[in-house]
Amino acid sequence: MDEITLVTGANKGIGREIAGRLAALGHTVVIGARSAELGEKAAAELGTDSVVLDVTDPASVAAAASHLEERYGRLDVLVNNAAISRPPGTDLSHQSPSSADLGTLRAIFETNFFGVVTVTNTLLPLLRRSAAPRIVNVSSSAASLARNADPATELPVSAGYTPSKTALTALTLQYARELRPDGILVNAVCPGYCATDLNGHSGYRTPAQGAVSAVRMATVPADGPTGTFVDDEGPVPW
Repeated sequence: MDEITLVTGANKGIGREIAGRLAALGHTVVIGARSAELGEKAAAELGTDSVVLDVTDPASVAAAASHLEERYGRLDVLVNNAAISRPPGTDLSHQSPSSADLGTLRAIFETNFFGVVTVTNTLLPLLRRSAAPRIVNVSSSAASLARNADPATELPVSAGYTPSKTALTALTLQYARELRPDGILVNAVCPGYCATDLNGHSGYRTPAQGAVSAVRMATVPADGPTGTFVDDEGPVPW
């Protein structure tokens, strides 16, 4: 039986690599993208389906869920990949804790945290129809509390992107605890510092490398792990 998989924010970058790799493994992949044109273009190139999906717009998420239900009847894998590091027209200086712009912080959390809640909760009924449902949340080791608490850390100071991913990792644990009795596996992954639009292509890893941990967790068996935080080398410090 084909695995029906939705990857949010998948028309470019790491999301596109995740979608392409899962499609190559035989998954029926649906690319979620805010732009219909860009989503359809990526889908045509990868041989996948696409759907308009803005994680910050509940109506858009509901419409995407309706598309999935009508076309496939269920969802086996949800990869919450869509994220922003800052709103358009702002820079990282707006995220210094002592001088943070609240509008900037709210916009980041709206996508990186609340968007995941909106998408996940809307799609849970379809995931419950799967024989082996899995949710993969793309987080970041830059949001590790242990790493940020280290006096020698070289991580940048951020009141926006970093806490939004810390919150996402914590949220992953809460979903894993709640959904464990239902057999829904929920894990967080770190792609590493990849060169994407998220960071102005300053990362030293490729999107293909960044996709590895998400693809691995998207393909674990029904008795696989849940409530974990890993990268492609193993567990990541919380």
